[in-house]
Amino acid sequence: MIGLVRLGLRRPYTSAIAALLILLMGALSITRMIVDIFPVIDIPVVMVVWNYPGLTTEDMERRVVFITERAYSTTVNGIQRIESQSIPGTGLLKVYFQPGTDIGASIAQITSVNNSILRGAPPGMQPPAVIQFNASNVPVVQMTLSSKTLTEQQIYDYSLNFIRIKLFTIPGLSTPGPFGGKSRQINVALDSDRLVAKGFTAVDVVNALQASNVIVPAGTARIGEREYNVQMNSSPSAVERFNQLPIGVFNGAPVTLGDVASVSDSFAVQANIVHVDGKRAVYLAILKHADASTLAVVDATREAMPAIKAAAPDGLDLKLDFDQSVFVRGAVANVVREAIISSILVSVLILVFLGSWRNTVIVSTSIPLSIFAGIVGLFLTGNTINLMTLGGLALAIGLLVDNATVTIENIHRNQALGKPLTVAILDGSAEVIQPLTVATLAICIVFFPVVLLFGVARFLFIPLAITVVLCMLASYVLSFSVVPSFARVLLAGDTQHHEPPRGFFGAFDRQFNKLRDAYGRALAAVLGRRVFVLLCMLVLLGLTGVLATRLGMDFFPSADVGLIKLHYRAPSGTRIEQTEKLVLQVEDRIRQIIPANELDTINDNVGIPSSFNLAFVPSDNVGSMDAEILISLKPDHHPTIDYIRAIRAHLPDEFPGSIFYFQTADIVSQVLNFGLSAPVDIQIQDVNFDRAYGLGQQLLQKLHAIPGVADPHLVQVLNYPSLQVDVDRLRAIKLGIGQRDVANNMLTVLSSSSLVAPNFFLNPQNNVNYNVSVQTPLEQISSVADLLNTAVSKPDPAFLTGPATLPAAPVMRLADIAGISPRTSLESVNHYTVQRVIDIAANVDGRDLGGTAADIQKAIDEVSKGLPI
Repeated sequence: MIGLVRLGLRRPYTSAIAALLILLMGALSITRMIVDIFPVIDIPVVMVVWNYPGLTTEDMERRVVFITERAYSTTVNGIQRIESQSIPGTGLLKVYFQPGTDIGASIAQITSVNNSILRGAPPGMQPPAVIQFNASNVPVVQMTLSSKTLTEQQIYDYSLNFIRIKLFTIPGLSTPGPFGGKSRQINVALDSDRLVAKGFTAVDVVNALQASNVIVPAGTARIGEREYNVQMNSSPSAVERFNQLPIGVFNGAPVTLGDVASVSDSFAVQANIVHVDGKRAVYLAILKHADASTLAVVDATREAMPAIKAAAPDGLDLKLDFDQSVFVRGAVANVVREAIISSILVSVLILVFLGSWRNTVIVSTSIPLSIFAGIVGLFLTGNTINLMTLGGLALAIGLLVDNATVTIENIHRNQALGKPLTVAILDGSAEVIQPLTVATLAICIVFFPVVLLFGVARFLFIPLAITVVLCMLASYVLSFSVVPSFARVLLAGDTQHHEPPRGFFGAFDRQFNKLRDAYGRALAAVLGRRVFVLLCMLVLLGLTGVLATRLGMDFFPSADVGLIKLHYRAPSGTRIEQTEKLVLQVEDRIRQIIPANELDTINDNVGIPSSFNLAFVPSDNVGSMDAEILISLKPDHHPTIDYIRAIRAHLPDEFPGSIFYFQTADIVSQVLNFGLSAPVDIQIQDVNFDRAYGLGQQLLQKLHAIPGVADPHLVQVLNYPSLQVDVDRLRAIKLGIGQRDVANNMLTVLSSSSLVAPNFFLNPQNNVNYNVSVQTPLEQISSVADLLNTAVSKPDPAFLTGPATLPAAPVMRLADIAGISPRTSLESVNHYTVQRVIDIAANVDGRDLGGTAADIQKAIDEVSKGLPI
């Protein structure tokens, strides 16, 4: 290193240019680096979403999810574990891979296996959506759409087909389909009585629609000297013309679609409702990619809002709510501000002790140079500006000046011995090279153990360690290059080292010398009583160990960002319309608990979002009785935890039979929980599912008694009301009716034909293809008797031999061949690596997570004694 010192003294301009280059490259690196709350958490996970409307939870689990998990476990490489959830019509699989797995190759393998699984899947099932998942892919802002003049289906349609198209060009942004609203489609609403009177069933209508509304080109014709494109009226050009499509002949007269159904440009059965401040609305969840900046995505979305509003239909109101970038921006600004304050304090302290502004300038210059050199290193290693790297910079600021301070102080000491400046610089630097090398390496090696971390902690703390190490190494090199060069220039005319300091600095030196002498006397006294001192230190160490156990333990400090996410679950089986009424009552009660001057916005999400949305934004909504209520507080609010406790204390008693629990709302908790809705998640695995459920109930009782545990609840819904339809196959076959005939008609009547027999209408006004769906309106099936009145198939005359035992009718009804009985079923089922689990979640309130976790583990150990070895 002494050679580096000599080089800096011989070429001072080179040192100055190097310092300016570090500053320039650091500034350029800052402008090009991603700014976010956390580093990129690159844990390879793939989401697979199966969708089949009408399929029960148990059938989705046993006929799709189980088969998929088994297929993946034998044909996809690098799988660490598979977690899945089955709900009506949707199967969600989260496939975790070993670190370092080529995620692109894994997705290709999954896609290939899915094609094989489809051969054994229920007829009509489409390939699943395969999406790469990341913990950092969380909603950073909501774009809310509402209107006093436009209908819900118009808002939904515009947000789905037009606004999303304007947003996808923003780098780092992704957004799934809209939440809430009504999905626009062409409805063929069957009239059951007219359908039966004409001798047709729902399947007949679907088949006729498939045969009449086709998209098949005719080709070209060469006539004379010209070539003509031949076009056909294969698909109706207007919705009204669907009524004229024939479906068959009855008593010699043609029967059209309009004779047995009502065709309208309407919407699909609504399974998801959103309110904003008590009024129905639609919102788009704006997500950022894992390698994108939260600030950049939100700022770009805000910049795009004027253009989106200008092109939107009249009466459509758009705004951005629940902006997570406010917290990110505030957190980053706070860390930067504290780092600047600490730098100033360090410089003032150096000025006080060294008593020379020249020395202070030299030492203080090493702080920004070392920080900027570290930022350049972070940029080159692919890191981002986040709380962890900024925390590393703040942590390193106090250490950065050590090397420069020791070097400049030793130069000052050699000058005081009467040596020329150049000699003093060379001798002073040479004398401290070895101790500074040891000190720098000792600090760097302290951070080596972080390379042994795994999981989320590895991605969080390695950037912090890299930041400190890079800055320390930069400070070490600068102390023997730039610092000697600056000292040669700034100290050339300094004669203060020949004179005693005066004024404040003189008084400070005198007092410091007295303190130093007192320390020397105290040290001599301590060395004379070594045994007593060692015993005192052992006692102090023991007390420290005891106090450490009382401090508590948590993974990351909590932050009050003014966001509350409350999950509401009405009694199992509650219709979405009734759940909506209850949710609005809950929101009114919340407005009474939280003062109006502190409450900003209340949004809710009732029912099940689309399966595609569930892949991007995890939700605990598994049925029409579920709702998520998101509450935003104004900046100057009382502690959020106080309002959470107040809501928790009042609402359960006022809404008997309902379940309330709070979910993670802020971006920090969502990222650290990796998609889970609560910090505590317990899974009970047992080959005997009923026994696991019993153990889960025991564990829930114990959790309620543990201090600090809040909102313990069972994630799955296991008691959903159902109706079991049992077809008398022997009676049906005598009439020429097969089980497939019954099932196909029931599926069309209750769940529509949109999936098993897709049909489309091209709207010439906006060039959007809309589903044409055949279904019996919900209001026509309001009782078990209406369900039994469903037409299932025509009797086959070849099977009717002898006197008819059934009433003569053009078609058979469900009541003629089947019975219905009530039962309970599973509404949601969770798997962990091809095995059913009982999943219990809970929050922690009023106590540290570490202590609560220890008590929870104790309760788990007590309950697990009932499990077989």
